Amino acid sequence: MKVLVVGSGGREHAIVTSVAKSPRVDKIYCAPGNAGIAALAECVPIGAMEFDKLAAFAKENAIDFTIVGMDDPLVGGIVDIFEAEGLKVFGPRKNAAILEGSKAFSKDLMKKYHIPTAAYENFTDPKEALEYLETAKMPIVLKADGLALGKGVLICNTLEEAKDGVRTIMEDKKFGSAGNTMVIEEFMTGREVSVLSFVDGKTIKIMSSAQDHKRAKDGDQGLNTGGMGNFSPSPFYTKEVDDFCQKYIYQPTVDAMAAEGRPFTGVIFFGLMLTEDGPRVLEYNARFGDPEAQVVLPRMKNDIIDVMEACVDGRLDSIDLQFEDNAAVCVVLASDGYPVSYEKGYPISGLESFDGRDDYFCFHAGTKFDENGRIVTNGGRVLGITATGKDLKEARKKAYEATEWVNFDNKYMRHDIGKAIDEA
Repeated sequence: MKVLVVGSGGREHAIVTSVAKSPRVDKIYCAPGNAGIAALAECVPIGAMEFDKLAAFAKENAIDFTIVGMDDPLVGGIVDIFEAEGLKVFGPRKNAAILEGSKAFSKDLMKKYHIPTAAYENFTDPKEALEYLETAKMPIVLKADGLALGKGVLICNTLEEAKDGVRTIMEDKKFGSAGNTMVIEEFMTGREVSVLSFVDGKTIKIMSSAQDHKRAKDGDQGLNTGGMGNFSPSPFYTKEVDDFCQKYIYQPTVDAMAAEGRPFTGVIFFGLMLTEDGPRVLEYNARFGDPEAQVVLPRMKNDIIDVMEACVDGRLDSIDLQFEDNAAVCVVLASDGYPVSYEKGYPISGLESFDGRDDYFCFHAGTKFDENGRIVTNGGRVLGITATGKDLKEARKKAYEATEWVNFDNKYMRHDIGKAIDEA
């Protein structure tokens, strides 16, 4: 079969790597792809938001199955366009992708269906938001309602910080129209855990847990980023936590979306906070996390095409989803200065060190070919260096060793990804 993957980052490289393992797949295309993906798939110069062009390409090339990796096209309604053209596509329709596309919607959904989350209020008027903050307890969390590349969340420790945050999001529009509505949320404490799941509209199957590192600098300092590294499984995601979430969070979310006339098909990412009072939902995403995909997918035993087709066909209950009894750690190599400003176009050396290995992965996030055919840096997050091992400590050691195999000017990384493993 022929498969098209939509996207261009490390998540899409991880998806393509999994698809390439399927004996059912003869040909993979990726739009627009990147320099690393090009080793496994034919990259097509069509942007992820060019829905009509993508659908036309899929029809012209007799694509059997399309996988949408990114949030923007899902929230924008790419699945609806493909389905209208009779094309088989994996991902939620526009009316279900709102689960990620609007934080206000997802918070209201959780309130209505009694899904545990932080107390909150939604605001469309900055003046009302500022008045609310005068009596609010600090620290407090401000969230731009719409998509903001994982960066539209501000944790404010003082009233002045919070007021500045309202101005940043709602008046200065730092995150564009994503800040037209803002959620003000109580600050929760505890360990964060990410849990990915496959969903077919009614059945949900949980993938292995993972733990992200969002801040740019060691010790969780610096600005929020799209993710500086990850590990899977999380030692803090116990059977007790899983039992609670299965009963009060996972299935209730799927049922709530169906009850609202928005049946969800695809991947739901649950961002959880393990508080003293039990697990709470921090956020939902309507697709694989990045870099969660880079540590979860290499551990999955199933043929990814079998699982995704079962989701689209509404027969996920027939799939026995299985993961290796091992661990994976991903360390992101970024351009120094990310997520604010950074230079691009530096040649990358040492990529061949990963060839022929099945326990080391170099997932390309921001790379391209220059005019001389060299692979160069082309983004803030450049590479996701991932290793698997018998346990998290071994995987972490291997991942950090592998970060030394590749080099480029301006290379930057955190040195404490998975350090929590030593505390578990």
